[in-house]
Amino acid sequence: MQSSSRPSSRHQQLTRLAGTVLQPGFVGTTVPDWVRRAIADGLTSVVLFGRNIVDPEQVARLTAQLRAENRDLIIAIDEEAGDVTRLEAWTGASRPGNLALGAVDDTDLTESVARDIGRELHAAGISLNYAPSADVNSNPLNPVIGARSFGARTDVVSRHTAAWVRGLQSAGVAACAKHFPGHGDTAVDSHHGLPQVSASAEEIAATALPPFVAAMEAGVRVVMTAHLLAPAYDPELPATLSPRILVDLLRGELGFDGLVVTDGIEMSAVTARYGIDGATVRAVTGGADAVCVGGEHAGEATFHQLTEALVGAVLDGTLPEARICEAAARVAEFAAWSGSRTRAVTADDAASDIGLVAARRALRVRTEQGRESVLPLVGAPHVVELSPTMNLAVDGQTPWGVAAPLSDLLPGTTSVRLTEADLAESGDLSDLPDLPDLLERKVLDPAAERSLVVVVRDAARHDWMSAAMNRLLGSRPDAVVVEMGVPNGAAPGAVHLVTHGATRVSGLAAAEFLAGRR
Repeated sequence: MQSSSRPSSRHQQLTRLAGTVLQPGFVGTTVPDWVRRAIADGLTSVVLFGRNIVDPEQVARLTAQLRAENRDLIIAIDEEAGDVTRLEAWTGASRPGNLALGAVDDTDLTESVARDIGRELHAAGISLNYAPSADVNSNPLNPVIGARSFGARTDVVSRHTAAWVRGLQSAGVAACAKHFPGHGDTAVDSHHGLPQVSASAEEIAATALPPFVAAMEAGVRVVMTAHLLAPAYDPELPATLSPRILVDLLRGELGFDGLVVTDGIEMSAVTARYGIDGATVRAVTGGADAVCVGGEHAGEATFHQLTEALVGAVLDGTLPEARICEAAARVAEFAAWSGSRTRAVTADDAASDIGLVAARRALRVRTEQGRESVLPLVGAPHVVELSPTMNLAVDGQTPWGVAAPLSDLLPGTTSVRLTEADLAESGDLSDLPDLPDLLERKVLDPAAERSLVVVVRDAARHDWMSAAMNRLLGSRPDAVVVEMGVPNGAAPGAVHLVTHGATRVSGLAAAEFLAGRR
């Protein structure tokens, strides 16, 4: 007689289906035993984060261990390059991001950079990259997209999205256009709240959707959903959970027949209202095929929690069995396609300097009339870097800035990095008639007899940063300003340099220019 405590064959079948549609992350630089067991039970995808990565050789060993369990396992990563990097989270990105590529506006260059990223990912054993961002950054104060976008113009974003997809996939790694139906015209970070796009359906169709269409025409096989409310299509459900957006719009109107994956399902935009279980079930019910999880909630407990939530939803009728079967079939189909494509492309891990070439071409410089003699810098400068709190898509520990490469080029360079919290110790910048004491001691005193370089990152989005920069320029009008985020139209400083991103290689390109080395 069968034990009543043993799962029924139907429960086991549903558990396998649920495991197929989940894309979990895990902790550690080797394969945990629970992941091996899950793969044996039907897990078809895993996601790697910065915590799983030491160097490319270690990643290749890790992915080889995973593929020993299933050669067609989907191994995904969020490697946008630029400000969002996983492979180079500890060293800083060696390639500029989308905003820099859009500023250059050379699709051949964009395709080459993406191919270079693809070669590195392919050599590391990764088959799916959650990139590129196809979002049109039409709101310059957007707190979560910004430099991750190719720009604020739909035509620019469309052609570079297509080029990026072509370049990446030519190296044997599948691309993923995100965040559908477009996260550019938002003012809330979906990691913390629910953004809303107030545009009409006609405006969204004209502005936000064309880059996704361009990605599809370029052969993209995966689209990632956005955790945002678009009342023009669905006034109740965020896009990730909405059949109107995922089924009627994406599949019906736009004709996409590939894999639909969610943005990280643990983000507050969807979990604050529905919980992680409810968001997962509603996402699959609404038309998503795969659920990405593990950026913040990684491990066996979460994986089993969501597996049981999906199984329970099928058993109680909340989630139609036909829908989860359809989703699992799409995941399996994509796994077979991506696995065969990965094996068909010869690994090529040749080093390339395309990243530095692109970063140099992305520099934009404005020099105040009569200040031409400020550059190149004569002698070692003092550098102050005003550092914002980054959103969760960007690893806050990833190296960035201009001070480090300038120190190599101009020995004796001194520097300080200040945050809003540092300046708050000196008082409210908006109310003080004079510079806060901290700025006097750490910035102006060391720079008294040397050049001053002020480095900012999205100054227009941070009042404290703009205030600090302007107060410094009031005392040192000869200072050089380097903007490493989204430029805001204004160009303060004797010399104003824009890198269009805060990558390591963008900092190097700026330092070379300041030191007169190119």
